[in-house]
Amino acid sequence: MSGKILHSVEAGRQISVFLDDRPGTLAEVAKLLGDRGVNILALSLAEGLGHGYVRMVVDKTDEALEVLKGAEELTMQREVLLLELNNAPGSLAAIAEKLSAADINIEYAYCAAGRNVDRGLVVVRVNKTAEALQSLKD
Repeated sequence: MSGKILHSVEAGRQISVFLDDRPGTLAEVAKLLGDRGVNILALSLAEGLGHGYVRMVVDKTDEALEVLKGAEELTMQREVLLLELNNAPGSLAAIAEKLSAADINIEYAYCAAGRNVDRGLVVVRVNKTAEALQSLKD
């Protein structure tokens, strides 16, 4: 792979929301945020035993937390890395290898990119955020 792979890396905040596992709960959360002008930049939804677990990165974290708590949603915050990568085969592998070489564990990650875009956003939770930032900026 040639050319620049990593275009930007920064620490960000992820919001997790615990939802009942029934139709409409994700729609309710998305509407609450949308009505307040909060844009969801990345989202992952996993199922649990009777509950769903939404992880998301938004453009206005504090405002999103305020509206979700006001709606009595159970929320949690986590520090994550926000990586803007080339949307090309091997980009994620190169980043994962660099983190591994620095003895940094990737706990989970999720991403999105359309077929017709040059870059994608990858959200990564690691065990050592400061060290990961430094490693990726070197």
